[in-house]
Amino acid sequence: MSASAARRRKQLTAKKAALAEHATDPITTQLNSLLSCPDNETVDESTAYEALQLAQSQLRKAVKSAAYEKATVTYGYDIAMLLLDRHGKASVASQLLTMMIQALVETHTKCDDLWIDRMDKLHRAYITAIDKSNEGGGSEKRRLMRLHSKFLKKVLSWSDSLGTLQFGALQIHEMLGHHSWSLAVLEQEQPQQPAAAEAQHQQSSSKSNTDEDDDEEGSDWSILGLQSDAAQHFALAEQPNALLAYLQTLPGPTATEVTLNHPSPPCLRDALLTRAILAMVAVENIRDAHILLQSYLETCEKRDVEKLKKSYMSKTDGKAPSHVIFLSMLLSTCQKDTKTGPLYKWMLKSFQLELGRMHKPDILKAYTAKIGRVYFDIMPPPSMMSTLENMMAGMGGGGAGGGMNPAMMQAMMQGGGGF
Repeated sequence: MSASAARRRKQLTAKKAALAEHATDPITTQLNSLLSCPDNETVDESTAYEALQLAQSQLRKAVKSAAYEKATVTYGYDIAMLLLDRHGKASVASQLLTMMIQALVETHTKCDDLWIDRMDKLHRAYITAIDKSNEGGGSEKRRLMRLHSKFLKKVLSWSDSLGTLQFGALQIHEMLGHHSWSLAVLEQEQPQQPAAAEAQHQQSSSKSNTDEDDDEEGSDWSILGLQSDAAQHFALAEQPNALLAYLQTLPGPTATEVTLNHPSPPCLRDALLTRAILAMVAVENIRDAHILLQSYLETCEKRDVEKLKKSYMSKTDGKAPSHVIFLSMLLSTCQKDTKTGPLYKWMLKSFQLELGRMHKPDILKAYTAKIGRVYFDIMPPPSMMSTLENMMAGMGGGGAGGGMNPAMMQAMMQGGGGF
């Protein structure tokens, strides 16, 4: 037997011994005792928090001990599922989930299909637990939904760093898309008053010193911010039809929104379509951009397309440039050679006011910069690149407001052009 084989055998023996020790760990025994109860019964809040503290101690071991770190992280998942699926304790489980994703990152656990499936099960169990619980009313549901949004964004960042796909796993993007839209609907149905927001903040702070503040990292919980977040995630999830289903629930443009130089933001439905297609084109997913635009024209756009084309080129009809015509021209131009760069610049200039009035225009600027670089070899001046990099660095972690973290933005912006 070679020396390397002998070392490997010794390591496997030590790992099996550690796992065997872990299986009979008194903490595990105590946890099983705490969370075991007759059918159709659940543990109370204090018991759930005691179980949480024990599970967190196991996760701390995972980071420190290479001998059974993977088993312990999986163990954290098992306890979280038990708290959610069996006992419906979303608030308690949210804290364990935060520590679990930290352990996954710190132990350099790969984001594979098995873990993505586990995240999907956790997500479904968490939402079910929230829906079944009536504690705290709408304010508590809002708090738990926001905490879960932050968890999913950390999962997305982990899948980007330790997975196989740039910008993160498609399935996690899709989860975030649906979750962000659900949060937006919740904000519409149950708008939060300032006094209620302050009371909620004090209540959540008193629950546990490990709960995260809802406003940290510059998070944008506005309805528009959440819907924009959802559109971007569906674009990066390669799910044009999922986004289309939500766009079909929104109204078309008003007379004011289609007026030239209108002071208001563009029609929300059009703005979300534009944001999603710019994101798709920026990551070179022309296929899904075509699918989304064509389906949108068939199911959402009720105006005469030929009239919109003529209006787009007219300088005297007093109408704002149409989003669907701009996007049609963009997709067509991106499939031509780099010599059409001047046309791309003209298109951006003519549509600049519309883009500038949309939510988080700097993110749109990053998209158009990437498009200019990839399709037309348009290189920005150094001063412009410096400005954009500073903008991305100041956005904060966790994809605040736009749903994309600085590392992702930086990757998209390498060598980009601009307006």
